[in-house]
Amino acid sequence: MPLIPMSTAVEAARPGGLCAFNVVTLEHAEAVASAAEAVKRPVVLQISENTAAYHGRLAPLALACVRIAADSTADLVVHLDHAVSIDLIHEAVGLGIRSVMFDASQLPHQANIAATADVASWCRRRDVHIEAELGEVGGKDGVHAPTARTDPVEAAAYVASTGVDALAVAVGSSHAMTTRTAALDDLLIARLAAAVPVPLVLHGSSGVADDGLVSAVRNGMVKINIATHLNTLLTARIRDEVTSRPALVDPRRYLAPARAAMAAEIERLLLLLAGTDR
Repeated sequence: MPLIPMSTAVEAARPGGLCAFNVVTLEHAEAVASAAEAVKRPVVLQISENTAAYHGRLAPLALACVRIAADSTADLVVHLDHAVSIDLIHEAVGLGIRSVMFDASQLPHQANIAATADVASWCRRRDVHIEAELGEVGGKDGVHAPTARTDPVEAAAYVASTGVDALAVAVGSSHAMTTRTAALDDLLIARLAAAVPVPLVLHGSSGVADDGLVSAVRNGMVKINIATHLNTLLTARIRDEVTSRPALVDPRRYLAPARAAMAAEIERLLLLLAGTDR
């Protein structure tokens, strides 16, 4: 079916959270789509700027994701994640991606606002959904630091000044965690949800345990970004396959079970954040 807008996916996921999974390989995208079809939940396929750089260009993986989403029976969104390059945002939109995240969180606060407002205006004229990241005012690590916290008053002012459609906030998570030990500030999430008029986005969700994710959604978090957790599963399954079968050389023989492992976990997380248990 045609790709759906991010706003439609957000509403379709309610009262649960909308899961967004980062796509690094074609197997990631296939696993996400098959899981979404199995549990009939909307899902976001995300491609980061770092992943585009890894592949040498955005187009091949982006077009594959757009086609997978278009051919799927599930409601899927394709989203450009953590884009620092404005040119990359322009390219993504030209490729058919209708949702982007512009990451100016490393800029000083006023420069962040100015740059994000310009990109948001460009996106709005093209009916493209834009997510942004406030960053930690006065801090060099921005919301990538686990100790950073987003101030609700500043967040509301940032959204009003930039015109963004969604906001990534700092509430205790951190990117690239391989253990699920992050402790989220649920009280802050609730305060942010009350103050900010657009959907809140949790980055670094791989470091949050199941009960923390459920509680975050219950308190007002809307979009839940997951990347490292899937990569950990993929790598572990590949390692098991090639270790147990030293003569194995056909990548399909180890990528297929790794893809299946990701799909099973994606199904579980989709049902978990829908308020359903398998």
